[in-house]
Amino acid sequence: MILKIPKESKEVYIKLIESGYQAYFVGGCVRDLICGRKPKDWDIATNAKPDQIQAVFPDSFYENEYGTVGVKTGSDKPELAVVEITPYRLEEKYSDKRHPDAVKFAGKLEDDLKRRDFTINAMALELKADVDIIDPFGGQKDLDNKIIRAVGDPEERFEEDALRLLRAIRFASELDFSIEDKTSSALEKKSALLEFISKERIRDELIKIFLTDEPSRGFELMRELGILKYVMPEVEEGWTIGQNKHHIYTVWEHNMRSLDYAARKKWPLEIRTAALLHDVGKPRVKHGDGPDSTFYGHEMVGAKMTFQTLSRLKFPKHFIEKTTKLVRYHLFYYNVGEVTESSVRRLLARVGIEDMDDLIKVRICDRIGSGVPKAEPYKLRHFRFIIEKLQRDPISVKMLKIDGNDVMRICRIEPSRRIGAILNILLEDVLDDPKLNSKEWLEEKTVELCVLSEAELSKLAEEAKKKKVGLEEEEVGKIKQKYWVK
Repeated sequence: MILKIPKESKEVYIKLIESGYQAYFVGGCVRDLICGRKPKDWDIATNAKPDQIQAVFPDSFYENEYGTVGVKTGSDKPELAVVEITPYRLEEKYSDKRHPDAVKFAGKLEDDLKRRDFTINAMALELKADVDIIDPFGGQKDLDNKIIRAVGDPEERFEEDALRLLRAIRFASELDFSIEDKTSSALEKKSALLEFISKERIRDELIKIFLTDEPSRGFELMRELGILKYVMPEVEEGWTIGQNKHHIYTVWEHNMRSLDYAARKKWPLEIRTAALLHDVGKPRVKHGDGPDSTFYGHEMVGAKMTFQTLSRLKFPKHFIEKTTKLVRYHLFYYNVGEVTESSVRRLLARVGIEDMDDLIKVRICDRIGSGVPKAEPYKLRHFRFIIEKLQRDPISVKMLKIDGNDVMRICRIEPSRRIGAILNILLEDVLDDPKLNSKEWLEEKTVELCVLSEAELSKLAEEAKKKKVGLEEEEVGKIKQKYWVK
């Protein structure tokens, strides 16, 4: 067997051997080499203890309770910058269903391999004149047959570390493998163990599923095995929920197809997540049944659900805010000759110029997920043209030709909420007509607003807010009437 091993990891291996210790490449790098995939990282198992490893490799670090030493190679390639070396080890029971209560160093490679999760990850590679694969659990055969199988008793493996439930799904999705029957039954039986796992760890595995070539496969497996309700129960609500005469798929099928299209296009995580969740609110707002059912307001309900889902899973704040925004505004309506430029400016003001392209991509996923053949029809291409045309127009208070200091000077007032109210009222006029964004006109208008009472100013500011929402909803209303929601 000819396997290409980079010189950086090979040099670490050879140096360990020359120092009198045993060394084997183990885990995912062995699996990926056999599969012909590029390993994402390199792990070596040895009979050397951490202090002995560090004596061989002074430029290393050791900051964990499992004995793993990170050896710096100096490579500028991220996957080769650090090679991890871990002593053979045995692990005692897992009281928290995630971490072993105690770790003991072992003397034999076989002891180390039998504690691993799946057969395809429980192989070791030894460099001799040729390459020798140590495979006590039939991992190569399972790779050939495209099977995910737990090492030993699957229920025990999942009891030890409940995150393995999601890892099984992820590997099956990533490699396009099936899950062996006993392992599959154990996944279903032990699915509730995920409640013991931190949301951050669940999120990290979920992201890896999202980033596979066909993420719907992972979501289908999670649903079939009763795991999805512990991960993203909101998505499962769309299962079997039929739509109306303008949709040939259930909400679930539509969302899965939208997600897979984003994956096929290699679009980033935010777009994939928004593609999955853009219609997540539909089951909660559905009225009626059959061809004339409606889903009014699903974009707003879906945005709230998206925010709650991603917050629960501890996604970063900026990711949550952007994805929620993409779901909230995915239903934007644009038809050449029907939608005014002022309403497009208002959409720009809500979404932000920097995220408009991603919003259009989510809309394209929505279209393809509905079964239409053309991803970007003329009206979407024209919409891109209008966006480019209008993106230099003022769409935020910061782009007005006057600011809060000017308002305070003109009105002779101290910092207060009145300033923000006046600026928002001015912005509404400018959104309708960008030519009004001149210092002279804005100052004249500010003089008029200064004399208004607090109540009058609040009323105007509130009307300005409603105007934003009103214009947007007016356009959404048109598409609802014409297409029964999309």
